[in-house]
Amino acid sequence: MSGEPALMSLTTIAQAIADKRVSSREATQSCLARIARWQPHLNAFMAIEAEQALNAADAADAALARGVRAGPLHGVPLAHKDMYYEAGKVVTCGSRIRRDFIATTTSTALQRLKNAGTIRLGSLQMAEFAYGPTGHNSHYGPVHNPFALDHITGGSSSGSGAAVAARLTFAALGSDTGGSIRMPAHFCGVTGLKTSVGRISRAGAMPLSQSLDTVGPLARTAADCAVLLGLMAGADPEDPTAVPGPVPDYSAATTQSIKGLTIGVPTSFYVDDLDAEVAGTLDTTIAVLKGEGANVVAVELPDQRQLSSAAQLVLAVEAAAFHKRWMIERAQDYGPQVLMRLQNGLAIPAVSYLEAMRWRGPALAEHLAAVESVDAVIAPVSPVAAPTIAEIDVGNAPDAEAVIQRLTRFTRPINYLGLPSLSIPSGLTRRGLPVGMQLVGRSFDEATLLRIGAAFQRATEFHERVPQLP
Repeated sequence: MSGEPALMSLTTIAQAIADKRVSSREATQSCLARIARWQPHLNAFMAIEAEQALNAADAADAALARGVRAGPLHGVPLAHKDMYYEAGKVVTCGSRIRRDFIATTTSTALQRLKNAGTIRLGSLQMAEFAYGPTGHNSHYGPVHNPFALDHITGGSSSGSGAAVAARLTFAALGSDTGGSIRMPAHFCGVTGLKTSVGRISRAGAMPLSQSLDTVGPLARTAADCAVLLGLMAGADPEDPTAVPGPVPDYSAATTQSIKGLTIGVPTSFYVDDLDAEVAGTLDTTIAVLKGEGANVVAVELPDQRQLSSAAQLVLAVEAAAFHKRWMIERAQDYGPQVLMRLQNGLAIPAVSYLEAMRWRGPALAEHLAAVESVDAVIAPVSPVAAPTIAEIDVGNAPDAEAVIQRLTRFTRPINYLGLPSLSIPSGLTRRGLPVGMQLVGRSFDEATLLRIGAAFQRATEFHERVPQLP
């Protein structure tokens, strides 16, 4: 076990605090010390609340001394994407428009983690209104990749990916509407879980696309993600789309072997036009899974290009509808790229949107028929490792949308279908940049994905790699 508490995983630090081998204050001080060193280089935090965090840590330690443990994450310090409302806190949503917005309610997902005993380190940077896949933000500057400071983190959960990778927080909430958890996980070398639509309540989380948005964690390991999912999942009277019923024991799934499971490798789309190092990582990942006892077979999926296009259309229209009033009244307060994308959404006919929405059911049925014989599908998260910040700073350029489409073409179809997907660190390029693979499952079968991800992480060490300051 490392002598620096911040380098422990979420599950390890939670147990260490419960056993009184590490105090909440020590864990919090360790995170704050790393934040002080890394924040000037990363720009990962929107706000750092050191004094409040230490006071909360002291209160957690005092409670534990009295025999009171709030929950399984008692005294664990966390920071989250700055779009989760917490009563009395400024929530910028990465924007100028909400720079001074003070929430009056607390999001359900955040409240459930607080009920489990977590304490707050501050809030994390993000793409403006969660509408950008690179990590750029024209108001607050880009977030930098801890493994190569001149490279992107991916977005829109940019601060979450960077902060978890640099061990500034043990985990962080992100959101995934078109890949915004999985891309930062892939580019920053952490584990990220995009949940099924309806698995976790979205109440109190800033909306982007009402039918695509999902809440999920970024953490060091699949086991960490399992703990967080188990705490947040379930019905919520504040969100009628949150599905009722019992929540599976996700942590138990992460201890199981994958011997006998069948994993499908797409025959097209997800294996087309890959960077050579990403293609090589896919091959080595498959070899590891075979070594752990999984059967790996080819699977022919329906046309993913149509799914990707439909996802873009739905996202564009629903985002434009949410932002219409601000676009009229405060257009000058948007960044140019976000404004351009929102305005494009206003130009899409209602008939096209309704057709895309009506097709989702049949498209999902066709997909499920295609994967009937496999337990999960494996594919790259993106065709490339992290580009540099400079080369992808497209702003309002004519090719901006083309750049965005290439980065997100492997994530959007899964959002359209509402399926769960787990991004796991799977390799490194020659330059030391992380590469992630995503496991895609059936609706509400996050447990199988976490089971496979945990088995892969027991056999590899990519998730344990810690970036170093130059």
